[in-house]
Amino acid sequence: MAKSPKKKPAAKPKTKLDLNQLAARIVAEATGAAEKTPDRDVGKDPSAVARGAVGGLKGGKARAKSMTKKQRTASAKKASAARWGKEGASDAHGSES
Repeated sequence: MAKSPKKKPAAKPKTKLDLNQLAARIVAEATGAAEKTPDRDVGKDPSAVARGAVGGLKGGKARAKSMTKKQRTASAKKASAARWGKEGASDAHGSES
């Protein structure tokens, strides 16, 4: 029987505001009683963000298209070993032989 992979705990649990807290925060920001919540995109280069989005849209299909059959097989074995811990696959995550 195969053992199931261990799930990693979240690095930092996200705490979401309930609706009443969110409403109070919005009113406080609108009236100037509280500092505005910083924008998540502040400090990011817009051209770099755009390039990243374009590359992300291509995904694995474009990568697989540019690889040889041997390279695709090696990549698939490495991914399999990383996901399921199969033995005998290539050096995925420094597996000991």
